[in-house]
Amino acid sequence: QVHPVESGGGLVQAGGSLRLSCAPSGRTFSWNTMGWFRQAPGKERDFVAAINWNGGSTYYADSVKGRFTISRDNAKNTVSLQMNSLKPEDTAVYYCAADRTYQPVVATMRESDFGSWGQGTQVTVSS
Repeated sequence: QVHPVESGGGLVQAGGSLRLSCAPSGRTFSWNTMGWFRQAPGKERDFVAAINWNGGSTYYADSVKGRFTISRDNAKNTVSLQMNSLKPEDTAVYYCAADRTYQPVVATMRESDFGSWGQGTQVTVSS
């Protein structure tokens, strides 16, 4: 089964930037709604950002608004997360989520809104 594959995680100092990317593991139908979630040690997995099918609608968690930017390339069926002004509290495993359905991206999204998940990529922000 085709699933998202994340890349771009790593170690960065506070105030730095990282760009995460997510691409399908193989040929698949278009993922019309895509998003990012993250899970810090000992905590639940939380919503970070989502984008609708044409990139015309995005939504962010309050904790990352103004610092993170989600974008997509429909020709490649990929989604990216540009993370700037990183803070130690951004340290987490970041997961790419995707779904074939068309969903309105106007509020925080739930894990159940997405049918395909990546394995995650570690982002560590040092102080």
